[in-house]
Amino acid sequence: MISVSEATAIILSHSIKTGAEEIPIQEACGRVLGEEVKADRDFPPFDRVSMDGIAIAYAAWAAGNREFKVEGIQAAGQQPKKLNHPTSCLEVMTGAMLPEGTDTVIPYENLEIQGQQVKVQAIAIEKGDCIHRQGLDAKRNEVLLSPGLTISAAEVALMAAVGRKKITVSSFPKVAIISTGDELIPVDLIPLPYQIRRSNSYALQAALRTLGCPADQFHLPDHAETLHLEVKKILDHYPVIIFTGGVSKGKYDFIPQTLDRNGIQKRFHEVSQRPGKPLWFGTSSQHVVFALPGNPVSTYMCFYRYIKPWLLKSLGAELRTLQAILATPYSFKPNLTYFLQVSVRNEHGKLFAHPVTGGGSGDFANLKLVDGFLELPAGITDFKAGDSYDYFSFRS
Repeated sequence: MISVSEATAIILSHSIKTGAEEIPIQEACGRVLGEEVKADRDFPPFDRVSMDGIAIAYAAWAAGNREFKVEGIQAAGQQPKKLNHPTSCLEVMTGAMLPEGTDTVIPYENLEIQGQQVKVQAIAIEKGDCIHRQGLDAKRNEVLLSPGLTISAAEVALMAAVGRKKITVSSFPKVAIISTGDELIPVDLIPLPYQIRRSNSYALQAALRTLGCPADQFHLPDHAETLHLEVKKILDHYPVIIFTGGVSKGKYDFIPQTLDRNGIQKRFHEVSQRPGKPLWFGTSSQHVVFALPGNPVSTYMCFYRYIKPWLLKSLGAELRTLQAILATPYSFKPNLTYFLQVSVRNEHGKLFAHPVTGGGSGDFANLKLVDGFLELPAGITDFKAGDSYDYFSFRS
């Protein structure tokens, strides 16, 4: 049995290269950027008016002029106008080019306007006020976005601003989710007293989809030869496989031997953790296989602790570990790493984790109250309130 840190290192060392694809920027949110995005011109591309008001030559203000005659209006999207008389002004709108001959903008809030005459109220004015200078945000050919970034709406806006209608992103691997267990029936059937509906495979599929990754579901019976033949077929079409169930030490837990018969090399089986101790991981030259315990909470936590980071690394995304503060004391006696279910609250800019008591690794109804889990390290029995630990979120 290996430690959580050893299991993590082994899994991440077997990340894969997923390739790349070009997609419309409208579909890019949540995807991992696969190329550099550069500014095609200065940002902003001209001296931009940042407040509605009047544009003046500051020299006139410095000479004591407090009243200005309006020569015209400079709207956004127009060719720049020119101030003909240095003691006059032009009305300007937010987003407009700064008119030629002006260098300072005074907002309407500080003006009294009567017809074509403008009187400035008694305020302090500095040369260059309310002007967003050309190139202040970025220069032409400057790298705005780098590969590995997870794209949000803000990045989509930048892509549009530089004229990128399509963008290169990391492509997803083809993933199969396989549930096992003769007690499991389809979700649209009425279970007999000794049966339950399948849920783990739906949870895994949904969790992958939150990352943008599609996956196909399969269900196989607890029969050794059938498992061997059906898994062989699935391996022919899917490089990444996630099993749920059939991986422990029961007489009908055939997954480890099935994978061995199909040429998948075991990298480890069993991790010093609770829940999820029976976790199995293996690879071949063309496959990466995760076999998760069948208890729902174990399946769920193993996905977020191991599979999500593996997928993000394979996509080229930056891996980040959150920290949260344990809000109340907690005790755990076994010498195992413990994944403590918590709800989290942002209190004065700090993330506090409040333990949520559940009914064990089979109590997935309890997950509706849970935001994620704290990873409490092995070798400690009593965990103090106020200490920080790695936090894995189910909600983001």
